[in-house]
Amino acid sequence: MSAQLIGAAVRRTGQPPGGIGPGALDPTHPGFEWRTAAHPRAASGLSGRKRPRQLRYVLCFPYYGVRTITEPTIIPQAEHGISREHISAGALRVLDTLQEAGFKAYLVGGGVRDLLLKLNPKDFDIATQAHPEQVKELFGRSCRLIGRRFRLAHVRMGREIVEVATFRGVSDPDGAGDAQRVNDSGRLLRDNVYGTLEEDAVRRDFSVNCLYYDAADSTVIDFSGGMADLEARTLRMLGDPEVRYREDPVRMLRAIRFAAKLDFKLARETERAIDACAGLLHDIPPARLYDEAMKLFMAGHALATYEMLQRYRLFEFICPETAACVDDLADEEGRVERFLRQALANTDARIREDKPVTPGFLVAALLWEPVKRDAQAIEAQGMSTVQAVDSAGVDVLARQIEHVAMPRRFSLIAREIWTMQPRLTQRRGRRPEELLASPRFRAGYDFLLLRAESGEAVQDDANWWTRYQDADEDERERMSERGNAGTARAAGSGRGGQGATASNGHGGAAPVSADADGQAAGGQDQPVGGKKRRRRRRRRPRRPQAAQPA
Repeated sequence: MSAQLIGAAVRRTGQPPGGIGPGALDPTHPGFEWRTAAHPRAASGLSGRKRPRQLRYVLCFPYYGVRTITEPTIIPQAEHGISREHISAGALRVLDTLQEAGFKAYLVGGGVRDLLLKLNPKDFDIATQAHPEQVKELFGRSCRLIGRRFRLAHVRMGREIVEVATFRGVSDPDGAGDAQRVNDSGRLLRDNVYGTLEEDAVRRDFSVNCLYYDAADSTVIDFSGGMADLEARTLRMLGDPEVRYREDPVRMLRAIRFAAKLDFKLARETERAIDACAGLLHDIPPARLYDEAMKLFMAGHALATYEMLQRYRLFEFICPETAACVDDLADEEGRVERFLRQALANTDARIREDKPVTPGFLVAALLWEPVKRDAQAIEAQGMSTVQAVDSAGVDVLARQIEHVAMPRRFSLIAREIWTMQPRLTQRRGRRPEELLASPRFRAGYDFLLLRAESGEAVQDDANWWTRYQDADEDERERMSERGNAGTARAAGSGRGGQGATASNGHGGAAPVSADADGQAAGGQDQPVGGKKRRRRRRRRPRRPQAAQPA
């Protein structure tokens, strides 16, 4: 397999710049050569200044596609505004340790991008020339090596975990041996080929993630016009987008996630290739799609992400049955869509308020419509409503994990929320008090409010339960005796005069109330509505004593 490194402009000396080219790639590689041409002056969006005349290099590999990088633009701290004070102590310590040991090390990726956008990075990643085993040797027991597809080092600094990756290289997949493997569709199965800083820049996915911060002199190194794309609020894939999506189809979901999070638009070529490559997501393991789905919907931008997934027809690869329900022509009022959008909007609101959110509630919302439709068919065969909902939930979850896997603890929470719905219609006798004491009541109640707000015929039930929770013991007893009576009077008399939909001050039904966290981490909900009723122990009857022989 041949490779070419093409220079599209040269300095007056006619030689490639130091650090890139023959010094960065093996000049003995088959087909390696330099070519020269003139390159016009390029403008940068950073502070309105112009870039100097520079060299542009294009790495051409038949498998990797064409990647364009330029002679790196070095941006001083006075222009980009990032200082060491903006970086976590753990990341700085890892950077300093690597550099003191003689290795090049840079802050890279989303951490640099977010700092340049004046956002708070959730974590910091480091790229270095040190191999994973060398990183392990430096940090000892604080370091753990993970990953088979690409080997990474996780360095623990107190409560912080810093991800350290070795510079990725470019090579012939057919001649890289066990270090790099691809399947017939072009997807990378293993990619432990290490290289230089310049090669690592070529291997990055998006231009805005190809920015390197050097803590030694507080400069930012821009290889691919990432600063200009940040200014233009554009997400651009490096290289040929179709080839890059074939390397790793999850990049399509990453493009959607970043665009929704940053409120960026997709570059035309990046956008156009999604339609041709979307089907490749079928080849991704369900466990990996679960990890990506959690990033899509649990990062505080779930609603915007959902809208983009629908626009590019990618939602059907995450929740195929739900996507079919949304597209169903029988749903003329758009109730299914309205339910999903409200659930995702409320999840975003909780995350913005730093309140706990469990994926179990989100799973229950995303799969509710398929469960409800299956339950109606099962109930028509003579099964009780609660049993029909539980049976439908088991079937839908079994089909869903063929596409997106999920931990059992979250699927169990979803099932409990679903089976709570028909139970909330049973309001006579001691049933209401028993349900109120259930650890999953709060999540089930908030799910009921969500259904009512989306237009399902459960508004009377939602009003009744809202009033019941605020009532004193005598009033609760009277409400239980009446059962279904008096629900019309309860309408509009909920908390704060907002009716049943104002469960926690969010201006609508939220996944969990503000006081009792039905979405608490791990799903550990607390009983609400007063003291838990103590159960009486039933005494066993004494056994009759055998008659004594005379």
